Amino acid sequence: MTMLKKLLLLLLFCTNISFGQVVINELDADTPSTDVLEFIELKSATPNFSLDGYVLVFFNAGNNDTAYLSFDLDGLTTDANGIVTLGNSGVSPAPDRVINNNVIQNGPDAVGIYLGNPSSFVNGVTVAHTTNLIDALVHKTNDANPTTLMAALGITVAYDEYISAASPSDVNSIQRKNDGTYETKAPTPDVPNDGSGVVYNNLNVTLSPTGNQTEPTSFSIVFTLDTNVTGTNLDFTYTLANGNFDTSDYTGNLNVTIPVGSNSVSRTITLTDDALNEGDETMIIRIGTLPVGYAKLNDNIEVRIHDNDYEVKPWGVPTAPTYGLCPNLTPAGYYDSLEGKSGNQLKQAIQDIIANPAVVREHNYAEVWDMLKEADQNPLNSGQVWLMYVEQPRSKLDQQSGPGGIGKWNREHIYCQSRGNFFLDDMLPNDGINVWTTTDANDITAGGADGHHLRSEDSSENSSRNNKNYGVDPTGTDDYNGPAGTAGSWRGDVARALFYMAVRYNGLNVVNGFPGEPTGNIGDLATLLTWNTTDRADDFEMNHNNVIYNWQHNRNPFVDYPLLADYVFGSHFGDTWSSSLSNDDVAEGLNIRMYPNPADDYIVIGGLKQTAPLEIYTISGVKVYNGNYIPESRLNVNLASGIYMVKVTEDHKSTVKKLIIK
Repeated sequence: MTMLKKLLLLLLFCTNISFGQVVINELDADTPSTDVLEFIELKSATPNFSLDGYVLVFFNAGNNDTAYLSFDLDGLTTDANGIVTLGNSGVSPAPDRVINNNVIQNGPDAVGIYLGNPSSFVNGVTVAHTTNLIDALVHKTNDANPTTLMAALGITVAYDEYISAASPSDVNSIQRKNDGTYETKAPTPDVPNDGSGVVYNNLNVTLSPTGNQTEPTSFSIVFTLDTNVTGTNLDFTYTLANGNFDTSDYTGNLNVTIPVGSNSVSRTITLTDDALNEGDETMIIRIGTLPVGYAKLNDNIEVRIHDNDYEVKPWGVPTAPTYGLCPNLTPAGYYDSLEGKSGNQLKQAIQDIIANPAVVREHNYAEVWDMLKEADQNPLNSGQVWLMYVEQPRSKLDQQSGPGGIGKWNREHIYCQSRGNFFLDDMLPNDGINVWTTTDANDITAGGADGHHLRSEDSSENSSRNNKNYGVDPTGTDDYNGPAGTAGSWRGDVARALFYMAVRYNGLNVVNGFPGEPTGNIGDLATLLTWNTTDRADDFEMNHNNVIYNWQHNRNPFVDYPLLADYVFGSHFGDTWSSSLSNDDVAEGLNIRMYPNPADDYIVIGGLKQTAPLEIYTISGVKVYNGNYIPESRLNVNLASGIYMVKVTEDHKSTVKKLIIK
C-alpha cells in the first residue's frame, strides 16, 4: 500500500468513520488438544470491504501488556456477509488467511484492530497506539481481569471463553452480538454469529484413499458441494505444487467442472516413480478462486508423499541392533595420547583431544537440524529419522517449527539445556557444515549445538523428559526412564553422551544421586555406568559418532571405547588405560546370501556354518519373526507385501539384509 493511501485512510478515520466500521466478530483462542483450530473473525459494516491499511495486533497481559503477534491485513476483503477469517489450516470453513497453529495465546490477553503500518507493532511494543485503534477485545479463559491492559485499551469489560466445568473454554468461542457486546458459545467460524446472512454452497475436498500416499500410486481428489449446482456449471482450478514437489512428481487434470444438476466430481492424480531418492515431500491442495455464491469448507490440504526410492543402510535400528557393519572412522593415532595414563591425567588427555581449540569446530543451533537428519537417519529409510526414547521412525519433514508439536520431532538435549546453561539461538543463520567457529573446554555455550549429546526425539516426549535425571529416583519425583513399553535401546547412548559432555566442557559433571537443578550437575552416575555396559554401542550409534565428527572434528571416545567410562568415572578410576583393554570384541558382519529376493512365501540363507538366530523386522522396526535358522533350509514366511529387514547372527557377528515380499 502506498504511503498516500495510508494517509488518506487515516484522515478518513479521523474525520468521518466511527468505531465499528470493522470489528472483532469472533475469537477462538483456546481449542481442543494443542490449539490447532484457533481463529479470529472480523466483520465490516458493509460487505466486500477492503482491509488495506489495517493491522491486527495481539497483546500479552503477562508480559507487561506488550504485543506478541501481528498480522498485516492488506489484500483481504470481507465477503458478502462482511466477514473475513484468519485461522489455522484445520478450521472449517477454510479461513481467508491461514495462520500457524497454537500462536494465539489463551489469555488473559487482548487483540486490537489498528489503522497503520505493521512495522509499528513489532513484538514487545506496548499498547501505545490508541489513537489509531479501531476496535479491541480483551479475552481470557477463567482468569482474573487484566486491568492494566484493559485501561490501556480503554475497555471496561473482559470476556471469558470459559463458562463452567461442563462448558470449558476449549469448546467455546467469544462472539459479538448485534448490540456490540459479546457472548460465549460454540464456535461459528466464517458465518454470521446470529445465523443470518448469505448462505453459501460449500465445497469440501477429500482424498480416496485417505491419508498419506506413496510413489508410485494413483489416488482421487473428490470435490463435493452441499447442494447441486444450478444456473451455470461451476468451473475452478486447483494446484498441488509445494516446494520441491512439482509437476515432475505427478500427472493429472487440475481443472474442475461440476455440471448443473450435480454436486460432486473427482480427479485422478498419478504419482511419478522417478527413481530418485528425493525423500518424503508434502503436496498441498490449494483451491483457486470460486465464483460468487460458493465457499471453501477446507483448503491448503497437506498430503504427505512418501518416496519409494529411499536408501537403506546395511546396519539395523537400535531396537534391532547390529555390530561391526558401520565402519569406525577414527583417524589413525587419534587416541594415542591416552595410552598409559590414568585418573585425572587420563580425563585431561581426553579433553585435550575433544576440546582442542585448534581443531574442534562449533556450529549453531539452527544447523543441528541438518546434523541430526544425517546422524539419526533411520537405517531402513533415508527419508526418516529415528526417534530415540520412543523408539520409532518419523519423516524428516515433520520437524517442529513452532509452538506445540504433536506428531513432530525436535532436538533433544541429553544433557539438559537448563542444567548446562547452553546457548540456543535459532535466529542464527544455517550456514551449513563449512561455516564454523573455534571452541574450547571453557566454551560452555557451545554445548547447546554439540551434536554428540543431541538426538532426534518426538516433540511431546522431549517435553515430558524435561530436565530430569536418568535412573530410578527413590522419591519418584526427579527421574526419567523412557516411555512405558519401550525396550530402552537408547540407554547406553544416553550414558555415553553424558560422559562425553562431562569431559568435553569444564563445569559439567555427571554425579551420583538425583541432584536438583544446580547448573552443571546431572545424575545418576551409577545408573549410567550400568547402562553403558548393558546397552553397548551399536552400529547406529557409531554412525552418529562418525557424522558428528565430520561436522565438529571431534569424536565421542566413549562410543569408540565404551570401557573407557569405567576408567574415568567408574571402578577402574586410577588404573592405567590401554586401548587393548577395549571391550569392543564385535567382529565384522557376516558374508551371507539370501534368495529369492524379491520373494513370495519363503527365503533361503546361504553362507552360514551353523544354526543361527534370525529375526525379521518391518521398515519401522517392528519384529515380525524370531527363530533359529538351519543353514540352507527353506524358511517359510507369511508376510504381507512390502519391505522387511532380515537380521542374521552367527558367532557374535551380525548382518542385515533387505527383503522384498511381492
